[in-house]
Amino acid sequence: MPKPSSALTRRTFLGAAAAAAAPVLAGGQQRALPPYEPRDWSGDTPLPYPDPDVIALDERFRRYILFNTPIRRHYTGTLCAEGPAWNGSGRYLVWSDIPNNRQMRWLEEDGHVSVFRSPSGHSNGNTFDHEGRQLSCEHGGRRVARYEHSGAVTVIAERFDGKRLNSPNDVVVHPDRSIWFTDPPYGIRGNYEGHRAESELPVAVYRVDPGSGQVAKVTDEIGGPNGLCFAPDYSRLYVADTGSGREIKVWDVDGARLRNGRRHVQLAVPGDPDARAVADGVRCDADGNIWTGAAPGVQVITPDGDVIGVIRLPERCANVCFGGTRRNRLFMTASQSLYSVYVGTRGAGIA
Repeated sequence: MPKPSSALTRRTFLGAAAAAAAPVLAGGQQRALPPYEPRDWSGDTPLPYPDPDVIALDERFRRYILFNTPIRRHYTGTLCAEGPAWNGSGRYLVWSDIPNNRQMRWLEEDGHVSVFRSPSGHSNGNTFDHEGRQLSCEHGGRRVARYEHSGAVTVIAERFDGKRLNSPNDVVVHPDRSIWFTDPPYGIRGNYEGHRAESELPVAVYRVDPGSGQVAKVTDEIGGPNGLCFAPDYSRLYVADTGSGREIKVWDVDGARLRNGRRHVQLAVPGDPDARAVADGVRCDADGNIWTGAAPGVQVITPDGDVIGVIRLPERCANVCFGGTRRNRLFMTASQSLYSVYVGTRGAGIA
């Protein structure tokens, strides 16, 4: 029998990989996800490609699946992992361990993990601005803080209309250097992720002017503002609404204001519309897709609001960010652990 050519062998392999990757039915109808198979996260047991937990729900997600890369777990030992942010010049990822009142750091060079900042003010969301300075949402101080290159700390926002903020949750920066953040009450509901206190303000999304430093409310038309991100061209702002339980909302950005607020998508566990999938942290890729921490791990949503893919994890994923030298590595903070996987796209924005 003649030996098959390498080209034919590769095509056959790719076809098999694509077929294994996605529970897609004719006409785009989704079916239930295949049963989850527990796996060895130590790295001692090789994993056959493609990774069975990177799952296409729609043909459009196939271009983002790399058939020869695994989901990896880099660290476990946090109580509530949140707020991943990539520092390009330092080639490291920083993330929050909220109840332990610390921030962790993972180095790309050798995978080393260490405590980066302790105490951290029970920080939640983090990002880096256009000057490479870290911004953190701190439950403990009910504020947004900036860590200067000198090591000094600048308070960006802690009050609005003379009243204390609730517990800033997540933060992003705009090319005009303005800072946008969400302010739900989750960090003041108890003493686990901050300090129990009464709300002085309704929940809202705010913008900090880059010139005056003035804090302005851009919307309070949301039940529980959580993660947020801009579209790649900054024409839209997406906000996860944990108050509604399942929604990601979107507004058109009109300079320093938001308009035309609406539901972008209502999430469910794929194949089980009655199961709740709460959106938490959100990030956009260069094509405008939204990657959000939501059961059963990460869900991927198109600019039109279609859920097209899932990255399944054994823990509840709170937040995500794109990092690595080419910004094509998705980092995922999930409960007690930090995970990553390479994907076929790049992150939008700077962090």
